[in-house]
Amino acid sequence: MAMQGNEAAYEDVRWIERVRTGDEAALATLVARHRARLIRVAANILRDPMEAEDVAQDAFIRAFREIRNLRDDRAFSGYLYRICVRLCMDRLRSRRAEPAEFDGVVPHQGSRVENRVVIEKLLQLLPPDLRTTLVLREIEQMSYEEVAQAMNVPVGTVRSRLHTARERFRDLWLQENRDV
Repeated sequence: MAMQGNEAAYEDVRWIERVRTGDEAALATLVARHRARLIRVAANILRDPMEAEDVAQDAFIRAFREIRNLRDDRAFSGYLYRICVRLCMDRLRSRRAEPAEFDGVVPHQGSRVENRVVIEKLLQLLPPDLRTTLVLREIEQMSYEEVAQAMNVPVGTVRSRLHTARERFRDLWLQENRDV
């Protein structure tokens, strides 16, 4: 797996070099290589697929606008995801002014679809930094190091936030299903 990641990073280096020379086909290739996962990351954090598309597009625009400042072209993927996560966090913070509605949800004995609805509603109740950490680690299956890089925090902070997020989520889950 690590070898595949390194190969992808080296391929990105070649495309980035071409992007810097104004090659639009190289730009399109980099977008195609990262678009689906970037949208998925944003959708999992924001819980809104339409907004995720906007954030992914903004992340690409910002990344390519500043690509000349990227010191290590092999780090492009992390750089791009860090921008995406930062944009998601900004959007989540701006939403905080609106109180989260938590109406009754279907208990955990329901179908997979019903469980997904419960999970999504419970994730909305977590603060943005905890939700993002939980989503990146548990749903996106990123390593602690990748989460730390994407969120621009130390690995120890990721571990601490993840522990807190899991505890809070578990408490919310138990509270929601107590009366079943």
